Amino acid sequence: MTTVRLAEVIAALDTAYPPRLAESWDSVGLVAGDPDERVSRVLFAVDATAAVVDEAIEWGAQALVVHHPLLLRGVDTVAASTPKGALLHRLIRSGCALFTAHTNADSADPGVSDALAHAIGLRVTGPLDAKPEAALDKWVVTVPLTHTAEVLEALFAAGAGTVGNYSDAAWSSTGTAQFRPLAGANPALGAIGELHEVTEDRLEVVAPPSRRAAVLAALRAAHPYEEPAYHVTERADLPSSLGIGRIGDLPAPETLREFTARVRAALPATTWGVRAAGDPDRVIRTVAVCGGAGDSFLGKVSRLGVDAYLTSDLRHHPADEHLRTGGPALVDAAHWATEFPWCAQAETVVRTALPTLETRVSTLRTDPWTLGAADNC
Repeated sequence: MTTVRLAEVIAALDTAYPPRLAESWDSVGLVAGDPDERVSRVLFAVDATAAVVDEAIEWGAQALVVHHPLLLRGVDTVAASTPKGALLHRLIRSGCALFTAHTNADSADPGVSDALAHAIGLRVTGPLDAKPEAALDKWVVTVPLTHTAEVLEALFAAGAGTVGNYSDAAWSSTGTAQFRPLAGANPALGAIGELHEVTEDRLEVVAPPSRRAAVLAALRAAHPYEEPAYHVTERADLPSSLGIGRIGDLPAPETLREFTARVRAALPATTWGVRAAGDPDRVIRTVAVCGGAGDSFLGKVSRLGVDAYLTSDLRHHPADEHLRTGGPALVDAAHWATEFPWCAQAETVVRTALPTLETRVSTLRTDPWTLGAADNC
């Protein structure tokens, strides 16, 4: 059986779901396991429940990839006498790593809500709550040709010149500079009071704003002039395909009653089922979706002017207030069901990057609700 290092699986997942996209309160990445261990089988699930851990161990998986973090809140013990500690001990003893992609998978493109939108046949047009592109500075520096390589090396060492998966990135052009040293100057070139011309390179590099002090210090240390010429600009906010939720169009208009039936048919069955709020005959053309709990975006979907909003864990009072103010129709499905389509997406990510691995999605329903009793209305 062909194996790869766990680190390779992690790299594939981190590329698709960059950890930098995770919310500050979240906990993502490798929870347990050795990146150098060999992996041949990977199981995917929404939650690391006892039943899912059983399945992973019985199947012989060396890695379990889940959406929901097992250890999200602060913990002071993972003793086997605690429920979560017991699961971790079982995984570790069985040689099965645990990896989480949570809000980083929510904001990725494609991510959790793309999988949900695809499941219900929605054509995605953009994010519901766009995540701004990371701030980035552009540094423009002029330097005499004799010191170009030295200054570039110093800028790179200080954190400049990295763009995505590329480092040492820079652009340069050559031109003529001029300056007149004044009284009190200590020029590296030229003489006091005389206009001096010199051939220089104009260098352009990018760097995170957090590296401004380090880049400036490196520039001053490496540059031959006592007053190096430089300019720094910050990139403006740009439209982004990254972010929580998605907006899209249905293939053809349909009523809220029909759209609710579409969602129910597309998602795995749960005790919670699928319920809708609004006029059953309302025509639905544009839809916002958010895998998982999404009532915090009720105000935003109202401002966007969509016809319906599909999410989970909607509460009575926020939903009631939303409808009173003329917001879009609401469709509420089980939390687990709205995120389950992501498992197949994550599996595809790993299988595409590492085709020799055996992978599978757990079909165990980890939705906590097990019994329902309701009259038809």
